[in-house]
Amino acid sequence: MKTFIKRNKSSMLVLASVAAVAALSTALVVSRRPAELAPLTLVQPTVEAKPKQRKLSIGFRAYLVAKRWFDFTVAAMALVALSPLMAAIAVLIKLDSPGPVFFTQERVGSKVRGKNGKRSWEAKAFNVYKFRTMTVNNDASEHQKFVQAMIKGDNATLEQINGKIEGADKFKIKNDKRVTKIGKFLRKTSLDELPQLFNVIKGEMSIVGPRPAIAYEVDVYSPHHFRRLEAQQGITGWWQATARSNVDFETMVDLDAWYVDNQSFWLDLKIMVMTPLSVLKGKGAA
Repeated sequence: MKTFIKRNKSSMLVLASVAAVAALSTALVVSRRPAELAPLTLVQPTVEAKPKQRKLSIGFRAYLVAKRWFDFTVAAMALVALSPLMAAIAVLIKLDSPGPVFFTQERVGSKVRGKNGKRSWEAKAFNVYKFRTMTVNNDASEHQKFVQAMIKGDNATLEQINGKIEGADKFKIKNDKRVTKIGKFLRKTSLDELPQLFNVIKGEMSIVGPRPAIAYEVDVYSPHHFRRLEAQQGITGWWQATARSNVDFETMVDLDAWYVDNQSFWLDLKIMVMTPLSVLKGKGAA
């Protein structure tokens, strides 16, 4: 199964204009600007692989509208409140290793489409923003090999990369030499995710939703894995709040699918409360 992504050659970086973090925005230097990406087309061989069309009820429409306004408000307020912390992180990253403060990566998200009273989700590629936690110009081929093996359940390849250790099917490669010293701390505390608030401002992500998929991850998805794309991707979600990287990929998909079927404003609030508690407990640090 292949994913075909049409790229526009021109480069564009559009960040939200928040006055209180203007100084921070100029301080954070990005070495490369993400390309403006066209909608993603998923070529799937069977009808079962396609996202299901569900009834677009008035209640769900209201939820989507309220969720968008809530996301924008919370993200804007968070950027203002967290600007001193983000500025401090930016300085630490620059002192720790050469390279930009921000890291951008192509991810696969989704956007709801309504037609004839039905709703479906259209896959869409975008660039996600994170604090850089790795050395620059590193080789991502091993990570791609690891992620695809994890999705396929290829334990032999996982053991080849990670060795025979408990939980070899987790999302992070053990003893990854690409990760910087400050990067280890940022990942453990999930502070590297804070720049994704800009993605929320732009409407590419939500505060709560399934984790955005990497493009080469979607390339090897089985039909049922696409259930993860039936909700807008978020900074945190039911998987992150309950398990994080303590579970294998199939369990993560099950948790995301449960959220897709049960998403509501109150569930989103519950996940937002549970997430920091999960981080403080060090549960499955990503």
